[in-house]
Amino acid sequence: MEIVISAVIVNYNAGRFLRACVDSLLACPLEINIIVVDNASTDKSLETLPSSPQITIIRNDQNLGFAAGCNIGIKAANADHVLFLNPDCTFSQKTITQLLDYLQTHDQVGMVGGLLVNPDGTEQAGGRRAIPTPWRTLVRTLGLTCFSDRWPRLFEDFHLHRQPLPAGPIEVEAISGACMLVKREALEDVGLWDEGYFLHCEDLDYCMRFRKNSWKIVFVPTAKIVHEHGACSKSRPIFVEWHKHKGMVRFYRKFFRRQYSALTWGAVIFGIWFRFSLVSTYHIAKLALAKIGARRD
Repeated sequence: MEIVISAVIVNYNAGRFLRACVDSLLACPLEINIIVVDNASTDKSLETLPSSPQITIIRNDQNLGFAAGCNIGIKAANADHVLFLNPDCTFSQKTITQLLDYLQTHDQVGMVGGLLVNPDGTEQAGGRRAIPTPWRTLVRTLGLTCFSDRWPRLFEDFHLHRQPLPAGPIEVEAISGACMLVKREALEDVGLWDEGYFLHCEDLDYCMRFRKNSWKIVFVPTAKIVHEHGACSKSRPIFVEWHKHKGMVRFYRKFFRRQYSALTWGAVIFGIWFRFSLVSTYHIAKLALAKIGARRD
């Protein structure tokens, strides 16, 4: 059987989730070569993987980040379609087939993603979304999305998961890097992931570049993926938040800087780092309270 998909999984201490993700791929009725790019994990996640000619493991001697890991996987991939997949994702046998069928039958579509759900079955934010421009981010931060029913264009939320599921596949501005199937032709046209991002926002960057090169991005609601969001990063929340906010600054500077005055741009940057300070304070306080509770026990 011809290999039609190269699946790239960037792993960092994913534990038991990595094996479950790989098992989902092995159960697919497609010929898939699985490339696990490990960013110097210190757990035993790699040891849980079965011995299979379908699986290739690439071990980095340090944590290079998600984008760099994806690029390493791309260079080892040899199929006409590349699936970027988080190690904390699982799905049924038909999911990847549904994504592939749509991608193969629509010439102008370069990227497809499915319905990301939480373990309880509820739709997860990020699977289908609009690009979070600085204005949309401000609207969401200030809670102004409550006015979206009256003025949808002005106060639109960039997360679309609160909207009713579409009846069929629809074009969107962005999908999540947790599960992203890409056509080889489009990948070669757009290029590699931007390794200036370490963690977070690199998928938004990739979606922006696909659309700038006239490739459509489509959300397929029938292709369901269970995503244990944050399973690989819960132990280092401040580290994750730092790179998330740093990625936001890079994303905005790269695609929106010229659209704003110096004063407005300064306010955008201030807002990003002010938010980081609030989120970090929350995590520090939460950790301190947990330690106090542990001592009392």
